[in-house]
Amino acid sequence: MTTTVPVVENILGANERLAQTNRARLDETRTFTVNFMASPGAGKTSLILRTVAALKDRYRLAGVDGDVATTIDADRMAAAGIPAVQINTGGSCHLDAVMLQGALPQIALEDTDVLVIENVGNLICPANFPLGAHLNILIASVPEGADKPYKYPNMYRGVQAVILNKTDLLPYFDFDMDYFRRGVEALNPGLAFFPLSAKTGEGFDAWLSWLTSQADAYLTP
Repeated sequence: MTTTVPVVENILGANERLAQTNRARLDETRTFTVNFMASPGAGKTSLILRTVAALKDRYRLAGVDGDVATTIDADRMAAAGIPAVQINTGGSCHLDAVMLQGALPQIALEDTDVLVIENVGNLICPANFPLGAHLNILIASVPEGADKPYKYPNMYRGVQAVILNKTDLLPYFDFDMDYFRRGVEALNPGLAFFPLSAKTGEGFDAWLSWLTSQADAYLTP
């Protein structure tokens, strides 16, 4: 008789409970938290940095960066002018609620309006490990192909918005936008969707307007 399923259920259940603890802590300090997820190479860091640059004069920002190794992305956040904490997962393919719980005391949450989390680049594991964030954002990209919602459905089910990055490359790739949208809509009807280019800025204003509306709704007493 195998015990694999109960063990997995116990792990996920413990993570869920800790995610709720993290959310309670973030709500206590009124820190609106956004968790960005994507596959490697989707342009997650570039999109985050452009978003941070647009928001840093409007909100008090801080960042948490998760990666298997190095502090490269956290260093980029810090260079953009916001305090940043690096979480090295030691080989794990995702952040989990325990890791975030350990990072939160290193952040002045009482002085932070918006906390930006950059999860590890992966389209499988992060879907199963909520962190306690208020928004979960998935960044897809044109070069990855239009079939990703069909191949990685769990990632698309558990998010509040999908960003399709690198739209400046649409002329050079056989990307079926209608097929992509049908896959997303079947998994998450009415999901906020933002095709844009973090490089050129095309479509970025719509994403920024939506994000600030979400943050303002949370932060306004």
